[in-house]
Amino acid sequence: MCGVTGFINYNNPIKNMQIVVHRMNDQLAHRGPDDRGIWVDEQAGIALGHPRLSIIDVSCEGRQPMISESGRYVIAYNGEVYNFQKLKKELQIKGHIFRSHSDTEVMLAAFEEWGIEEAVKRFIGMFAFALWDRDEHILYLVRDRLGIKPLYYGWVNGAFVFGLELKALQTCPGFCQPIDRTGLAVFMRYNCIPAPYSIYEDIFKLLPGHIVKIFRDSKDIEITRYWSAQSVAKQRLTSPFKGSDDEAVEQLDWLLRDAVKCRMIADVPLGAFLSGGID
Repeated sequence: MCGVTGFINYNNPIKNMQIVVHRMNDQLAHRGPDDRGIWVDEQAGIALGHPRLSIIDVSCEGRQPMISESGRYVIAYNGEVYNFQKLKKELQIKGHIFRSHSDTEVMLAAFEEWGIEEAVKRFIGMFAFALWDRDEHILYLVRDRLGIKPLYYGWVNGAFVFGLELKALQTCPGFCQPIDRTGLAVFMRYNCIPAPYSIYEDIFKLLPGHIVKIFRDSKDIEITRYWSAQSVAKQRLTSPFKGSDDEAVEQLDWLLRDAVKCRMIADVPLGAFLSGGID
């Protein structure tokens, strides 16, 4: 795990931005015990926080929030992009130079090369991240296809805030959000609160496979879906597998082995929980 949190000032500017984002970071310390970083642009009114659990490139070169090669993008990211080594080779051919071997730096180069949505579509992995475009003054919040990683966002006392857990948002000055009745109702019905609801009013959980764009200058919010299971299923119906049963078994075996192999990439020891499928 790692932590992601931050805010953008709007109607009611947050004073002592660095202190506030440090407090938000502290609430997520259990997600990232190895390091803690912040990035603040007081003129733009944006702050990003990142408690780090070091898995790939445990050196200081892998610290976050991380700035892209050109200086345009700043990211705070939780998760893993399993195909980052393949993407890195493509990007090196296109002239990108890397100072580390972290997947975070590869993601930033992918944004530079292909744009946000196109790059995200190329990522294979689990992730939730906040990305600030310093040129366009746009904040992107992105969640992986199946929603393995959580990400909350909303308005607190005139500021747009976000974080992987609600407790980070609760430390923002002026937080006094009432209980959301819809969120409470779905909790009583399903014993959980599914996206896009949360237990608080004006605080939402980003839907899986979605991107939120927050425009700093106009204060507009745009939500788009970049992936859906339904569209993938429909696509497979139009082009089904044409091999034999034995070939299907062989293909499935290869896919499972490849999926496990790509998740074994790490610079630290790995373990596995064998739960018999209960998870």
